[in-house]
Amino acid sequence: MATRNNELPLIKPRERNAHKGDFGRIGVIAGSLGMTGAACMTAMSAFRAGAGLVTLAVPAGVQHIAASQMLCVMTRGFAETARRTFATGALEEALAFCADMDAVAVGPGIGRDHETGHFVRALFEKIEKPVVFDADALDALAEDEGIFRFAPTGRPTVLTPHPGEMARLAGVPAGEIERDRRKAATEFVKNNPVTLVLKGAGTIVAEGTRLYVNTTGNPGMATGGAGDVLTGVIVALLGQKFSAFEAAKLGVYIHGLAGDIAAEEKGEIGMIATDILAALPEAFKKYTAKK
Repeated sequence: MATRNNELPLIKPRERNAHKGDFGRIGVIAGSLGMTGAACMTAMSAFRAGAGLVTLAVPAGVQHIAASQMLCVMTRGFAETARRTFATGALEEALAFCADMDAVAVGPGIGRDHETGHFVRALFEKIEKPVVFDADALDALAEDEGIFRFAPTGRPTVLTPHPGEMARLAGVPAGEIERDRRKAATEFVKNNPVTLVLKGAGTIVAEGTRLYVNTTGNPGMATGGAGDVLTGVIVALLGQKFSAFEAAKLGVYIHGLAGDIAAEEKGEIGMIATDILAALPEAFKKYTAKK
């Protein structure tokens, strides 16, 4: 039986002589033609969640687009398909890229190209650093029913599905997920060595026998790109040496709190994902003051 674990971790004050390398080198493997926005929001939210360095890897043909959107994030262009998605030929370079990072996020805006799916599944089996898989990367993983058995032993692995993605991962109808979200989450992690973030009202974080149900957030966050921001927050916390369960719990709480701050200013109807991203500094400020 899952045990509720609602205690959130402390964020320690930064040492006066700290440098950027102390707060995590974050790699983001994301984006494709027409979906560079998702990749950029993930990278920028990692910075807003305290990462010291962030590098965004995208298909080579869209690198100039991503680079033009961000001043603080470094970019890399990898081998691409004719449709400007990641090609399997990018695998070795991507693995070398990941080896230089403290934590990695894979998936926002990565697309559903068949070849890209092979690339994502190979990354899942070979990345050794703490990693978050999100968005289209989850659908690529769902195509291989037994893939979770091949995660490197002991690697912190976070999956962040919405209910539709969760249904595909679990191989059940979407309605079954929504009928009992807690059961769906706890059953999945019972059989798979991952930390699961099942998004939605009252986002659930499950790992092994532990369970956390989030209390922040509002319906205005039901907007395209909000999940990309969450992925950036969680990967940044992984890079700051939080465990997968603690990073996921704190990530969803801070993300929801940022959404609540944005709703106070913009209203729930007019909110967009970049409003949540912009509110992250205030959310961290409020959280650390409360603690």
